[in-house]
Amino acid sequence: FVPRLMLPLSVSYDHRVIDGAAAARFTAYLAKVLADLRRLAL
Repeated sequence: FVPRLMLPLSVSYDHRVIDGAAAARFTAYLAKVLADLRRLAL
């Protein structure tokens, strides 16, 4: 077991309003921003 920083995050999308591909792009972008602390300061 190796301790590490983790943020449990749950996101839900209404597929009647938003396309699943757009939701996947947003989730990937959010993960990238949260992984880079310098971007959070901007």
